[in-house]
Amino acid sequence: MIDAPNVQAPDPVAPDPIAVTPGRSRVSPPWWFALPAMVLFAFVVLVPSARGVHYAFTDWDGLDPNYAFIGLRNFTDMTSDPDAMQAIWHTLLIAVAITIIQNGFGLLLALGVNTIIKSRNVLRVFLFAPAVVTPIVTAYLWRNLLGPEGAVNSLLGAVGLDSWRQNWLGDPELALWSIVAVIVWQFGGYSMVIFLAGLQSVPKEIYEAAAIDGGGRVRRFWSVTRPLLAPAFTINLMLSIIGGIKLFDQVYALTGGGPGHATDTISTLIYKDAFTLGEFGYSIALAVVLTIIVAVASTGQYFFLARNERAAS
Repeated sequence: MIDAPNVQAPDPVAPDPIAVTPGRSRVSPPWWFALPAMVLFAFVVLVPSARGVHYAFTDWDGLDPNYAFIGLRNFTDMTSDPDAMQAIWHTLLIAVAITIIQNGFGLLLALGVNTIIKSRNVLRVFLFAPAVVTPIVTAYLWRNLLGPEGAVNSLLGAVGLDSWRQNWLGDPELALWSIVAVIVWQFGGYSMVIFLAGLQSVPKEIYEAAAIDGGGRVRRFWSVTRPLLAPAFTINLMLSIIGGIKLFDQVYALTGGGPGHATDTISTLIYKDAFTLGEFGYSIALAVVLTIIVAVASTGQYFFLARNERAAS
């Protein structure tokens, strides 16, 4: 008689000794791990910023170590300075125009290259290429193209559109919009890439189900694509509005803030008041106002878009 093998019943699964049991919180790392980074951040960012804000309440000229505390005079003078008010208006106008046009243009490009056309990969590279060029180089290139005898006017004349030839950067009515066009041309591809990443993350099954339900192209875009692109919209709009408010390189290289003060922004006015007129206290006050505008615009836009993003999900 052969004895049956002695098979032992399996032991119940032992609890994982490193598993976190319910009701117990994970051990957080000591706060002093972040101390070196906090010290460096304070030394590089917080301390210089605090000293800069201090100078906004003085009449410092940038050279003399002796200066007087004048309180809010720089800020009150700003409200009666037509150049400062005009620069603030131009800054907000450029930021809003770039945000709307650049993202609309980028979304159209993303929808165009997110197809099965054979040249889509080549188009993506060419459309994104301007975004990797240094802004100052792009600005000098377009300053030559948009000059009175530049390539744009020469091309218009060659095709018989002489009435369309303009002094694009010398006309106060056109200079600001020419700057906006240059910015959109350079960074429209950047917005395209972000939208394209969002489009490629949308499952095809959703589009197929919407098509079966009878949804047309416009309906599918509005009811399917648009809600699922909410994170991409949040990123693109945040980058556009902040970049538009802080714009300096392209404006200064294209027009220098001119003609007159027709294209001055807060950033170009800060530069002129500080390094041309020597009014460092006043220019720092303008920088404080610029910081407040960026903080208010970015924070308000973030909460608005985040709420829409949660609603879409």
